[in-house]
Amino acid sequence: MNGLQRMMSDIEMEVNLTRHLIGKDALDERVMAAIKQVPRHEFLPEDLRYLAYNNGPAPIGLGQTISQPYIVALMSDLLETKPTGTILEVGTGSGYQAAVLSKLVKQVYSLEIIEELSIKAQKRLEKLGYNNITVRTGDGHFGWIEHSPYDGIIVTAAAAEIPHSLIDQLRAGARLVIPVGLPYDYQELMLIEKMANGKTLSRKILGVSFVPMTGGYGRKTKGLAGRSHE
Repeated sequence: MNGLQRMMSDIEMEVNLTRHLIGKDALDERVMAAIKQVPRHEFLPEDLRYLAYNNGPAPIGLGQTISQPYIVALMSDLLETKPTGTILEVGTGSGYQAAVLSKLVKQVYSLEIIEELSIKAQKRLEKLGYNNITVRTGDGHFGWIEHSPYDGIIVTAAAAEIPHSLIDQLRAGARLVIPVGLPYDYQELMLIEKMANGKTLSRKILGVSFVPMTGGYGRKTKGLAGRSHE
């Protein structure tokens, strides 16, 4: 079994272990196919590429990490994407989550508050041929209003509370997937759905550990990103 096959098997195992929390026995086949198509090693520093197909987070520099493959797959699944959709990602990082989403939707807009990461991610994604992803340096707490409303928003850093601006930029019927909680404390992956009347329905999925959002009313603290706690 090669690294990619092992990673895919590990994701399926995690789904089985957490099925009572996530409410499903398998993830969307489209999501699993997208995960399989994206070369995760391309999104890690060369000296850490041996970690690429392990089912865990890995450092990408500047105190940030690439999320656990299972969490990337789960969050992508929870968005319930459509091929014609437009998604906003908050927290580009290395660009891996955006690359996975690009296989599922028409357009991905991605915000990264750390300029160096933002520039590197855009160049990496362009080099790898992901032409339906636009990356911008910016504070994700405020979203990217120019392209709203979105068919889904995914946040890959933990917020102390859910930013209202992101709810405002969701299309009716669309979903926001976001980890909520403080650094070094318990965080929960939240699924928020916006109703036609503008109100929201929220559901706690499972415990996770993400780097915190910074900027806005975020806290500039380092931590591990994108790992589940069953």
